[in-house]
Amino acid sequence: MDHDVKDVKLAPQGQKKIEWAERHMPVLLKIRERFQKEKTFKGVRIAACLHVTKETAVLVRTLRAGGAEVSLCASNPLSTQDDVAAALAEDGFRIFSVNGEDHESYYKHLNAVLDAQPHITIDDGADLISTLHSKRKELLPGIWGGQEETTTGVIRLRAMAKDKALKFPVIAVNDTPMKHMFDNVQGTSQSTLDGILRATNLLIAGSIFVVAGFGYCGKGLAMKARGMNARVIVTETDPVKALDAVMHGFEVMPMKEAARIGDIFVTVTGDKDVLTKDHFALMKSGAVLANSGHFDCEIQVEALRQMAKHVETIRPHLEKFDFDDGKHLYLIGEGRLANLAAAEGHPSEVMQMSFAAQALASEYLLKNKGKLAPGVHEIPRDIDAGIARLTLEAYRVKIDSLTSAQEKYLNSWTEGT
Repeated sequence: MDHDVKDVKLAPQGQKKIEWAERHMPVLLKIRERFQKEKTFKGVRIAACLHVTKETAVLVRTLRAGGAEVSLCASNPLSTQDDVAAALAEDGFRIFSVNGEDHESYYKHLNAVLDAQPHITIDDGADLISTLHSKRKELLPGIWGGQEETTTGVIRLRAMAKDKALKFPVIAVNDTPMKHMFDNVQGTSQSTLDGILRATNLLIAGSIFVVAGFGYCGKGLAMKARGMNARVIVTETDPVKALDAVMHGFEVMPMKEAARIGDIFVTVTGDKDVLTKDHFALMKSGAVLANSGHFDCEIQVEALRQMAKHVETIRPHLEKFDFDDGKHLYLIGEGRLANLAAAEGHPSEVMQMSFAAQALASEYLLKNKGKLAPGVHEIPRDIDAGIARLTLEAYRVKIDSLTSAQEKYLNSWTEGT
């Protein structure tokens, strides 16, 4: 197959979306100009498993401008923008992505991308790498390296590395300051609230808003919800993060306590079984459940379906679960990523930073082919700082530079008071 999309006739609308994103992603366009001039990736095959959005389209076009042969599939069954996928198919990309695809189609598409025999992989959740190491081991000798976009995927990869199961180097793009501070804190918070509002149109002000997890994503979400005048409660298992939430002025309590009083619940942990049948039983009628962690295992959706006597979709991306006692709960986007299932994902301005890191990490892997040991690697700090400088330029912001004397002072242990 060259492509598998919902309807190629949707391409004109998808093209308009991509053009909109490009106007708000000048950093990635600047990198594209250099790649195109240098033909950085001539002869390189890249397989990507990412959310198929207008911003992702800008990334894959940037890689192709540098000479890469790019194949793309979705990293989540509900995260594809079908019109964008159609535009990429019309542009000649090998793309396999349909919004709402089932489990079988999801892995069929993933394997179609791997059929291109890639040199470099780009993941959001580590499904490409996991499949390479389980079902497509014959391709491993041809892989130069990979990269991972999200927290959940890095967790999986570090577990693989710990077990010495990871057979090639992977750049943890997720772990850079530029990813944590902007994509995770700013992007996830805004897009998650966007998804909740589109699905429910509820008033956030005055609501009891429960955030499960106070990592970078949870911290940003909690602060944004508070900024909209919600009463925010944080649940955590990590004592340091729980204390951080307390010091930020949030209420912190166990989920079993929060379950009794919350109006809106959002999971952002990267783990499973965060909201369970025990919590559903405690929740008050009308509570809304949403997930912004990568996989749909954070909420026990199947248990929720089994507990309900009746389930119906009452608004786009919003299901109502009726219980025998007259109580009802609401679930956004089938428990999948609320910001992509019910909205459009992160704003383009945020994604240009993360995708700039993806593009430059791909170049780094190419330049260091055969030099990096199998395992999880950090992206070089100079690359991260370079992206920050390009972004500041795009915002027309100037900053100071260290003098030679200041640099010497910071790098010396002999100078004191």
